[in-house]
Amino acid sequence: MRTRILLFIITIVAFSSCRENRMHEHADWAKFYEAYGIKKACIIIRDNNHEAVDYYNKERCLERFMPASTFKIMGSLIGLETATAPDEQYVIKWDGVPMGRDTCNKDMTMREAFRVSCYNYFREIANQVGEKEFQAYIDTVKYGNQRLGTKFNEAWVNDTLKISADEQVGFVKRLYFNELPFSERSQRIVRSMMVWEDTPEYKLSYKTGTGQVGDNYIYWIVGYIERVEQVKENEKSMNKSNFRQYPYFFAQNFEAPVNDTTKDYFNIRVEVLKQILKEYGAMPK
Repeated sequence: MRTRILLFIITIVAFSSCRENRMHEHADWAKFYEAYGIKKACIIIRDNNHEAVDYYNKERCLERFMPASTFKIMGSLIGLETATAPDEQYVIKWDGVPMGRDTCNKDMTMREAFRVSCYNYFREIANQVGEKEFQAYIDTVKYGNQRLGTKFNEAWVNDTLKISADEQVGFVKRLYFNELPFSERSQRIVRSMMVWEDTPEYKLSYKTGTGQVGDNYIYWIVGYIERVEQVKENEKSMNKSNFRQYPYFFAQNFEAPVNDTTKDYFNIRVEVLKQILKEYGAMPK
């Protein structure tokens, strides 16, 4: 137990460069999950402006799970950086094999596949990149446990490749600031695909993911929110717009039984995230 607590502190400090007294546990955030009968959940938020880390369920924040479709952030970066996909409009033709969802049973671009989360598109990107180069990027980024196993083109959905919530936060923070080992162009394109809400008060960007772990589904949502504030800049300031964006990085996951069809967990993960962001002050109420 003491080892895991120490690991948590070391990992968070590495990602956030903040002091321990800027790390805050929020046991009360359990109420947001309990309202939907969710018992196994965690969330971690990095307030970049104040260099603070806030979280619920420390132990689970450290535990690695399959990234499922949140890996499409990484998969897109690899595809773009290797020029396998020249840009986000690169079309991969449907192979005719039904994927269980009509939205995926067609030719589509990377942007379309990212938005509707089609596994077959990114499996083909992996195939075209090749296992050796694909693994090299995973290793360079130090993505999760870095394991691709015997089927590298499905490692993110077959429980071989795994990543924790705190590692996800570190990953998207580096993406936001162009700090990943990819070109600025590749990172900019992927960030553009992650945007779901763009308002005068905030911009919300994320990728969801769902994967089966035993008798449960794990539901991920990973990304960041930029709170927009109007300020009066000094006339000598480099920022001439009088608007500033304050980023908050987040990663949330929870589990629900595979056979539970009574709730829409796909949308619940977004709703719970927003409730917490509003209480946290990162999103207007």
